Amino acid sequence: MAQKKIEEVTDDFWDNVVSDTNRELIEAFLDQQHLSDATLKQYTSALKIFAKWVYDFCFVKKDGEEKIIPELKPRDALKYQNWLISKGLSSSAIKFKRSAVSSLCNFIELYYNDEYPNFRNIYTKAVPTVAKNSVKEKVPLTMKEINKIAKELEKRQDWQKLAYLWFTYSSGCRREESRQLLVEVATYDKHVDKKGNAKDYYITHNIRAKGAGKEGKVRKFTFDQRAMDAIKKWVEYRSLQVNQTFGDTCPYLFVSKNKDDYRQVSPNTFNLWCKEFSKILGGKPVHPHLFRSSRATNAVVEEGKDIKAVQKLLGHNSSQTTEIYVVRDESDDLDDLY
Repeated sequence: MAQKKIEEVTDDFWDNVVSDTNRELIEAFLDQQHLSDATLKQYTSALKIFAKWVYDFCFVKKDGEEKIIPELKPRDALKYQNWLISKGLSSSAIKFKRSAVSSLCNFIELYYNDEYPNFRNIYTKAVPTVAKNSVKEKVPLTMKEINKIAKELEKRQDWQKLAYLWFTYSSGCRREESRQLLVEVATYDKHVDKKGNAKDYYITHNIRAKGAGKEGKVRKFTFDQRAMDAIKKWVEYRSLQVNQTFGDTCPYLFVSKNKDDYRQVSPNTFNLWCKEFSKILGGKPVHPHLFRSSRATNAVVEEGKDIKAVQKLLGHNSSQTTEIYVVRDESDDLDDLY
């Protein structure tokens, strides 16, 4: 297991070493109730790391005490950013930690103006953003590859992973969205529109999708018959595992065993399943978000579907966002020229 480049701040250090002022400002910011649980956890970690950095590297020489955050200047922001870079963090990780500190500064500037009237956000335009790390080329899964994974899972009778594979690909949903799927979907009928016409797809219950704020963006996802068949196969198999000593009270579709009952899988479980899929494909990288890009690419490039339809499937506000998920072979454009 790879070590973290920056250690998490211990509760003892946070409660007993960090200055009262810095701790109170950060906790007041985190208590606003405007962040989702997942984002709140990330912000908490990022700001505690920042508070420890302030303790370790920022102090007032005359009395040897650490500075309080409202005493920091843009040069301190640059020093902190350079420290993060020296730790070998990715550009995205550094940008998130920078964003967390910037949001905290905006909060202090707005709500503590009476106490710190001269304080301004330390992340000004004078502090350059970090250069983006080179990223590996994104290679979507072809239908041939997805079918290869499916056939192997059927051979193993690994029905839960098969249900995950087809549902996630069909719906184009993200990891956390798949995790929220309820077992009750196995009882749903095909969607019927307002005119009474039956469609060739199913619609889920409300699921909290990615979006700003604690509530996020709540929406429903569509999935096809292939996914429904796999879901029913898994639910049937799952019910057979229940006996007098092992219950099944978990409402979620994707589960792991926990003593004498099932429980909702952790987000990392899907990553582990994808590592198995990667082995089936001979080592080709597979991760949960790749299914989203693969669905968009195969629909637009291979099946010729309209980008607007894919935009609706993925829940994007703009087709320009959807285009980011579509991986095109640019050599085709050159072929047209010659």
